[in-house]
Amino acid sequence: MTIRVLLADDQALLRSAFKVLVDSESDMEVVGEASDGAEAVALAGSERADVVLMDIRMPGTDGLAATRMISADPALAHVRVVMLTTFEVDEYVVQSLRAGASGFLGKGAEPDELLGAIRIAAAGEALLSPVATKGLIAKFLAQGEGQDGDVPGRGERLDALTGREREVLVQVAGGHSNDEIAERLEVSPLTVKTHVNRAMAKLGARDRAQLVVIAYESGLVRPRVE
Repeated sequence: MTIRVLLADDQALLRSAFKVLVDSESDMEVVGEASDGAEAVALAGSERADVVLMDIRMPGTDGLAATRMISADPALAHVRVVMLTTFEVDEYVVQSLRAGASGFLGKGAEPDELLGAIRIAAAGEALLSPVATKGLIAKFLAQGEGQDGDVPGRGERLDALTGREREVLVQVAGGHSNDEIAERLEVSPLTVKTHVNRAMAKLGARDRAQLVVIAYESGLVRPRVE
């Protein structure tokens, strides 16, 4: 199946470079280009995009607002957003995950990293390395405690999870893959996948990235003080 990619960036030159790269792959194609967030939301639906490469900072409707719109639209539930940021240590990254993005990627990433990110997002996985998860995400979610970004009631929502689902959620929040979690908990990767899917359904998470955010926001996982 060909992955349908939408490019959303106000820099035409950058979009052109991304388009050449994406279209060079046999399993993906660029189906549209947007110069602002509002256009990206519209094209995500009309062009049936699977993955949107979304710049965070754009004039008018920015990437954060556009991601929130996509996440809130049931008709676009299949669309995965990968945020592109100039600075990877950026509080907007966490805001984008809270808004519903599947992950983030620095604009300075290597071509193979960008292509890999598209494939990972299309498969429903999260673009969150252990370093990024334990560092950047933990840092900004901790700073945001008690502020408007918190989502009340999520701690109580964890009551719906089984003990094993909580264990798996902790591991997901650590940035570990299904295979790594399976080895740590001494179960099969398929069992881990089942627990992850059930946790996502119970918590209303779109993907693994949202599980990470919920794990920190609910207090199930606390950032370590270095």
